[in-house]
Amino acid sequence: MNAATQANPHFFTGNYAPLAEEHDIAALDIEGALPPGLSGSLYRVGPSPQYAPRDDSYHWFSGDGMVHAFHIGMGTVSYSNRWARTPKWQLEHEAGRALFGTFGNPATSDPLAHGRNGGTANTSMLWHGGRLFALEESHQPFELDALTLASKGHQSFEDRVSSRCTAHPKRDPETGELHFFAYSPDGPGSPTMLYGVMDKHCEVTQLQSFTAPHACMAHDFMVTRGHVLFPVTPLTLSVERAMRGKPLVAWDAAKRTHVGVMRRGSPAKAMRWFDTDACHVFHVMNAWEDGDAIVAYVMQSETAPGLPDAEGRPGDPHAMAARLCRWTFDTAGTGSGFRREYLDDLASEFPRIDERYTGRRNRYGFYTCHATPRARDDSESVLYDSLARFDFDTGERSLHTLPHGDVVSEPVFVPRETDAAEGEGWLLAVAWREHEKRSDLLVFDAMDLPAGPVAIARLPHRVPFGFHGTWRPGLQARK
Repeated sequence: MNAATQANPHFFTGNYAPLAEEHDIAALDIEGALPPGLSGSLYRVGPSPQYAPRDDSYHWFSGDGMVHAFHIGMGTVSYSNRWARTPKWQLEHEAGRALFGTFGNPATSDPLAHGRNGGTANTSMLWHGGRLFALEESHQPFELDALTLASKGHQSFEDRVSSRCTAHPKRDPETGELHFFAYSPDGPGSPTMLYGVMDKHCEVTQLQSFTAPHACMAHDFMVTRGHVLFPVTPLTLSVERAMRGKPLVAWDAAKRTHVGVMRRGSPAKAMRWFDTDACHVFHVMNAWEDGDAIVAYVMQSETAPGLPDAEGRPGDPHAMAARLCRWTFDTAGTGSGFRREYLDDLASEFPRIDERYTGRRNRYGFYTCHATPRARDDSESVLYDSLARFDFDTGERSLHTLPHGDVVSEPVFVPRETDAAEGEGWLLAVAWREHEKRSDLLVFDAMDLPAGPVAIARLPHRVPFGFHGTWRPGLQARK
C-alpha cells in the first residue's frame, strides 16, 4: 500500500479492492434452474484501478473501468471480464504506474498526463443500435465488442459528440431514440450543458447547448413523452478551487437545487427553470406527464453522498442517505417551486424500472436498500443488503434481504416476453459474498422477491463493487 491507499484504505480492501485478473469461464456452476426463456447478456461495470493512485484524495469513482459480462442461454451462464482499455489505461500501462490525479486533477497529475484523455469508462453500460458502450460522464462513450469485450475506443458519432456524454442516457421505448446530455462540455467548471438525441442507428439527430444556473456534476436527468428535465444541484465543480488544493467536486450548501424543464423538440432557450432548497439526486427512477403536471421518482438525499464540502470536510452521513422521493412540477402554474415528498423510509439507491415504461407512468420500481437496523444506521454506506420492489399503486414495498455481510448490486429488469405485462419478468443482480470472498449472479422473479432467487450462478472469484449495468437481449428474446 502506498500513501494514497493508506489514506483511503476502505477503497483498497475487501470488495472495493481492484481485481487484477481477466477471466473467461465457459460455464458457471448453477444452483436452482435458470428460466428457459432467459436469453441474452448482462453487462456490469465498475472501478478497478490498474495501479495504486498518486494522491491521497483518491475517490472510488475515479478508478479504471472493468466490464463484467454474463452470457445467459439454454440454461447456462458463461462469464468474462476485461478492463476498458481507454487512452488513460494504455498510457499508464506503458508507464507502469498511475499518471492521472483523482478526477484528472491537474494539480496532482504527472506532467506526462497533462492534456491527455483521462477517461475511465467505469460508470454505466449501454446497448444501443446493436453496439455496446461503457459510459462515464466526463468523456465520450467507449465502445467494446459485445462478445469478446475487446476495446474499440471512444466514439464521437461522426464528430457530433466531441467531449462529454452522460452515463445515464434514456431510450424512448416508442421511437427507439436515445436522449443524452453532458455537463461542462466547454471544459471542467463551465456552467454550460448539452442536450442531444441519437436515433436507433446511433446517428445524432439533435444537439443544442444551454447555460445552467451554476457548474455542477449532473449525473442523471429525466425524459418523458413530452419533456426533458435537467437537475442542477449544489454539487459544484471548480478548477480554480482544485488548483488551491481543495476538492474539484464539492457540495456548496449555500446554493439551491434547480431543475430545467424543456419541451421535447423546442429550443433550449425556451427552457423553464424550477428551484427548491438544496438537495441532491444522483439517480432518477422515471418521470412522466400527469395532465399539466410532470411527476418524477428520484433517489433524493439532503447532501451529495460520499463527497466533501468546498473546504474538503466530510458531510453529515445521515444527510447523505438517499430515499425514494416524488417530485411534482406544475407546468401550468407561474411559480418556480416544485413539490417534494419522500415515499419510502429506507436508505436506498440504484433505481431501475421495466424500461418499456421509460417516460410513461410506471407502477413498479426496483432498487437496492438497507433493510436491517444496523445498515439503516450506517446511512453513508452504499453497500446495500437488500433488493426492493415498490408498487406505486398500493404504496407497498416487498424485499429480499441477503445474509449478514453480503452486498447486492443494482438490479436490472428483463421482461419475460416482449409483450408481457409491466414487471412480469426477471430481476438480475450480482451479490458479494462476504464470508466466501467471491460473488454470485442472482436471478429473481421480479414479482416475488421475498421468495428469493430462482437461480444462482456462482463465480469462483469476486466482482468488485461497481455501479450500473445493462441487458442485451439474445436472438431468442428478440423474436
